[in-house]
Amino acid sequence: MFEIYKDKAGEFRFRLKAKNGQNILASEGYKQKASCENGIESVRKNSQDDSKYDLKQGTSGKWHFNLKATNGQVIGTSQSYESESGAKNGIASVKTNAPDASVKEIEE
Repeated sequence: MFEIYKDKAGEFRFRLKAKNGQNILASEGYKQKASCENGIESVRKNSQDDSKYDLKQGTSGKWHFNLKATNGQVIGTSQSYESESGAKNGIASVKTNAPDASVKEIEE
């Protein structure tokens, strides 16, 4: 499920949750709700293309990934994972969950 919410700065954000409720992808802030909704559609569209994922290891040794749009802009960032295989499982979860995920607006 995608959740749309307003952050403390008043910007709209979305996060994709797996069926177990775990956050697997989060967006940056958008000024307009419609732009946030477009971001969700971009995740749906780009989530099936392996070339759109950028898997990285941070200086802490933990792994994360970004999902990029066709124009190269980051549309979603994962949580941190202890291992590369964990991050790859996160990518697989986005690919499984994003295409048919419902969208719900929530209060934070």
